Amino acid sequence: MSPELLSILVLVVVFVIATARSVNMGALAFAAAFGVGGLVADLDADGIFAGFPGDLFVVLVGVTYLFAIARANGTTDWLVHAAVRLVRGRVALIPWVMFALTGALTAIGAVSPAAVAIVAPIALSFAARYGISPLLMGAMVVHGAQAGGFSPISIYGSIVNGIVEREKLPGNELVLFLASLAANVVIAGVVYVVCGGLRLWKRGAVDGPVDESSDKSGDVPGDVPDGERAAADGNAVATTRLTPARVATLVSLLALVLAVLVLDLDAGLTAITLAVFLSTLWPEDSRKATGQIAWPTVLLICGVLTYVGVLDEMGTITWAGEGVGGIGVPLLAAVLLCYIGALVSAFASSVGIMGALIPLAVPFLERGEIGAIGMVAALAVSATVVDVSPFSTNGALVLAAAPDVDRERFFRQLMVYGGIVVAVVPAAAWLVMVVPGWG
Repeated sequence: MSPELLSILVLVVVFVIATARSVNMGALAFAAAFGVGGLVADLDADGIFAGFPGDLFVVLVGVTYLFAIARANGTTDWLVHAAVRLVRGRVALIPWVMFALTGALTAIGAVSPAAVAIVAPIALSFAARYGISPLLMGAMVVHGAQAGGFSPISIYGSIVNGIVEREKLPGNELVLFLASLAANVVIAGVVYVVCGGLRLWKRGAVDGPVDESSDKSGDVPGDVPDGERAAADGNAVATTRLTPARVATLVSLLALVLAVLVLDLDAGLTAITLAVFLSTLWPEDSRKATGQIAWPTVLLICGVLTYVGVLDEMGTITWAGEGVGGIGVPLLAAVLLCYIGALVSAFASSVGIMGALIPLAVPFLERGEIGAIGMVAALAVSATVVDVSPFSTNGALVLAAAPDVDRERFFRQLMVYGGIVVAVVPAAAWLVMVVPGWG
């Protein structure tokens, strides 16, 4: 058995054990990285740790720490209340507002994980308060980020168009952008319907946050004793009041946005710096917040990505891609490349896998049997829509940002949804964009 095939089988075993025995998959993946990296790939500790996602570790810790402080001092409650007023109390519109917001951020140049890091904690706080499926809200945020992710001035768009130009392939920036936009709008619409978005319209309009006497669906009961109603009114006033801590937190969140989008600073380092600043001024909020950093999620994501890094060091990903690229049937090779892009991107860098797969497609694209524009668009869509996977940066941020949820259950939901996307979208993208022969 080749080392590359063995490393893939070990990854499958990690998934099976984690699912059957409820062991943290990240811990298993670290052990697998140590075993496969040391015994099969002959890597030393430095080679194994080369795949450790230090930047993602800081992003997950920093962002969850900052927004845990925001939850502790009531800032997220204030933001949720403001969002309700923005849409005139129509809760059903909020998922689409979050979709559009993250899409706008990435379209004007924000890196997709940075946009998700900014929006996801607010969106998922809203979902928790109003009884909206966290899977629905998380998917809307991630797909929104990818919807705008390939605009001609975006990071992803600029990188992919640069690769196309370097490889001297025909390209069309507008088709690439519209293909990703359309695919993510359609997927978001399906998720909205399947995950209960239409039922949100039955609630009508609400006025302000739901108090603790609400039922789980988010509807405020009509018969509330006067004393309880007065207490609820008092809670609503407290929620909308801007205290010094909330003002400072709002300024910090704005500073995070400006630092990431304007100054191009690292989102994780910026977030943790702002969290430390707020903790110094209001230490009582910090004591509550440090326990809410999503450490199990951090272990899970960092362990799995470290093992994927070992696969990369071993050449497993290149081995699989070259095997597919050598297939003599161009249409079959095209769909398999789309699937490889989706599978690998669910665990690793979307841009990185596109940078590897587009050159692999060059030989049969040059023969003119497949349209280059459609193939590049299909690869771009396949490699990015799967970012809702809990093992990708965006999915990990959504998982870590969700308050008041059964995190193991939410992880399984994201994993199942990510699996469905991996199974369905590459074939759909291939059928719509490659088979007709665009470009």
